[in-house]
Amino acid sequence: MNDKPRRYLAYMLRLWQISADGELAWRASLESPRTGERRGFASLEALFKFLEEQTDSHEKANLDLLP
Repeated sequence: MNDKPRRYLAYMLRLWQISADGELAWRASLESPRTGERRGFASLEALFKFLEEQTDSHEKANLDLLP
């Protein structure tokens, strides 16, 4: 079996708008096809922050493997 860390992330992204206090707001969810885990986000900013955290942690894990 291959012990190398995965160099990709896969999610199904769902976006929808809601009316909040008379204004439209975006909501989002991500679902992992590998685990089925689903995460919800109250804003696009929260979604982007999560994705940045995920990619930062993968970059750091890959750097740890360099000779």
